[in-house]
Amino acid sequence: MSKGGTESVAGNRLSQELQSRVPHVFVILFCVIVLAAVATWLVPAGEYDRAPDANGRMIAVAGSYHQTDSSPAGFMSIFQSIYTGMTQAADIIFYIFLVGGSFGILRATNVIEGAVGSVSQKLAGREKLIIPVLMIFFALGGAMLGLAEETIPYITILVPVVMKLGFDSLTGAAIVLVGTTAGFTSAFMNPFTVGVAQGIAQLPMFSGAGYRMIIWVVFVTVSIWYVMRHADRVKKDPTKSPMYSADLAAVQETAAAGHDTRLTGSQKVVLLILLATIVTLAVGVSKFEWGLTQIAGLFLLMGILMGLVSRMRVNDIAEAFIEGCRTLVMGALVVGVARGILVVLQDGKIMDTILYGLASAVSTLPSSLTAIGMYLVQCLINYIVPSGSGQAALTMPIMAPLGDLVGVTRQTAVLAFQLGDGISNIFTPTSGYFMAGLALAGISWVKWAKWILPLIIIQYVLGAVFVTIAHLIGYA
Repeated sequence: MSKGGTESVAGNRLSQELQSRVPHVFVILFCVIVLAAVATWLVPAGEYDRAPDANGRMIAVAGSYHQTDSSPAGFMSIFQSIYTGMTQAADIIFYIFLVGGSFGILRATNVIEGAVGSVSQKLAGREKLIIPVLMIFFALGGAMLGLAEETIPYITILVPVVMKLGFDSLTGAAIVLVGTTAGFTSAFMNPFTVGVAQGIAQLPMFSGAGYRMIIWVVFVTVSIWYVMRHADRVKKDPTKSPMYSADLAAVQETAAAGHDTRLTGSQKVVLLILLATIVTLAVGVSKFEWGLTQIAGLFLLMGILMGLVSRMRVNDIAEAFIEGCRTLVMGALVVGVARGILVVLQDGKIMDTILYGLASAVSTLPSSLTAIGMYLVQCLINYIVPSGSGQAALTMPIMAPLGDLVGVTRQTAVLAFQLGDGISNIFTPTSGYFMAGLALAGISWVKWAKWILPLIIIQYVLGAVFVTIAHLIGYA
């Protein structure tokens, strides 16, 4: 065996040993559920009164917190919470399965192999240009349309493309996840975060957009720099990638399959169907406010049409669909298990107590630090409630009037929520769409977390700086 082959085998063994020592994401989430259950025995139960706002959303009523009868989690509640979490997250879970299955049919047509050959020839010597262009595209989608789960399908398309261009699967996933989340976090007109939060805070819709545009430019620029820095390192030395062993195996498997890199006539039609699907998705989300149901149906139709155009037998289409679902089983189930954490906290009636305690702590801070305190509270809450609109409905009715009392403008309170809500969405394993995206790219959460952590820290610091500036200038 050659020296290179020996090093490859040794690297694979080391990777396997390290993975066996690191807790699986299911183990991590289950431990958090257990800790949440223990907390229901230690933290006093309490709740806010709820009332509908002008748009019919049930929101917490400021100043209405009161203690209530304790409802600690029993032993079986720990296990039952996972089932309850999966039923509550069923819409996202089945969306992931349908999209994954549809792209399983796409992969079975071998159109990706043909397309990446053409792309790599056209971008020879200019491969890195694909990164900033696509990241800006996804960042605009996150900033203006509030895209998140809707971008998952693009990972399947981009990962093989960037690998063919000499990068790694982590770069492909990062273009979508980091780009979208950078835009979502610093959005200037995201209807699901800024729109909801400003509505609850009784501010004009999308007011203060100028300052948020500055924040968007900074967040997106830093994110692009971080991903391109990694891509450049991998391009020069592929062994620097944390996904080197897994990507090498995938490349060898593709090479062994011996697919022709030239696009056939039917494959060109498949690409046209894919393009039409992407355009229809953009129009449906922006013009007709499509949700997961409509998007899932669109991709299912896409997969069936691709199979028929490729002259696949109907049984082969069904098998390809099942294979696509199979690759996303872990990512889909993670969404339900993560929701179990919130189930335990809500059933134990301590979610509102946690919020009340954090808000009370913020109110005791000096006025110069109150805005930062609000920002930190939102950052912490997002690890428990990763839904942007859900976190807005939970926290903004408390934080907006609290800001009035301590001299923080409501616009600054909304900004603190917005930044605190978004940054950890591509870090915390309780973020369902993020975990599904990693599963689609074949990346473990542990490897991703080690890679992304420096950028997360940078973004947290930037968020603190921008919230402080907003407070100092009386952002309104």
